[in-house]
Amino acid sequence: MKPASIATVVLTAAACASSPQWSKKDAAANQTEADLQACSMTAAREVAAIPQPHPTMGPAVMQPPGRRSVSPSGPLADPNGERYMQETRLTNDCMRGKGYEQVSPR
Repeated sequence: MKPASIATVVLTAAACASSPQWSKKDAAANQTEADLQACSMTAAREVAAIPQPHPTMGPAVMQPPGRRSVSPSGPLADPNGERYMQETRLTNDCMRGKGYEQVSPR
């Protein structure tokens, strides 16, 4: 395994282990999981209905030396990053609408 891959796995595991959990007074764990899954599926459907630009492969864009671009649409940008952020926001809004709040894991 390449060092970059190992680092990615470690960071992903750490992020999952410390991610906030949803909590609601008098809600059983299986109900919380069912609500989260329902909110996630609804959010995914809503985001999928939004027209997304299709990335195209075009000519290289040349810039003057010393000028750096920090465009989120560069060659190393994640084309699904915006979609993921939209799904996460919609899922969180849905869970809050159901009366849940995010708490840090113990």
